[in-house]
Amino acid sequence: MYFVIFKLEKDKKIRVGKLGEIDFKKGYYVYVGSAKRGLNKRVRRHMRKDKKMRWHVDYFSVEANFVDAFKVGVNECELAKLASSLMEGIKNFGCSDCKCKSHLFYSENYPEKFVNEVKLNYGKIERLDYEELRGTS
Repeated sequence: MYFVIFKLEKDKKIRVGKLGEIDFKKGYYVYVGSAKRGLNKRVRRHMRKDKKMRWHVDYFSVEANFVDAFKVGVNECELAKLASSLMEGIKNFGCSDCKCKSHLFYSENYPEKFVNEVKLNYGKIERLDYEELRGTS
């Protein structure tokens, strides 16, 4: 399981597949997800701007800037539950295959409190190496 942090530089209306147009505020967004195999490949997909739109996060990630990615040893729905206690969820985003209300969460500033709470509640988390993900190291 993992979470990715994105930054949106300005308020923006984005069409997100079947969810339709969503008004996103300037700031940081945390997306929680799972990649049972190929975590780095999945995160690299979130970093790319040129891709076929498949998931809700694809529509968002082409408009936002990739900031950070973390590998964690806890279920994505548990992460979403923690995130929802600290940040505003984007209704129905990224959670069509579970009962969560959202898998994308908004924070005006870098979500340091969320990162720290994940460490506190679930132990070790691993920040993924940006250069390695980009394939430059």
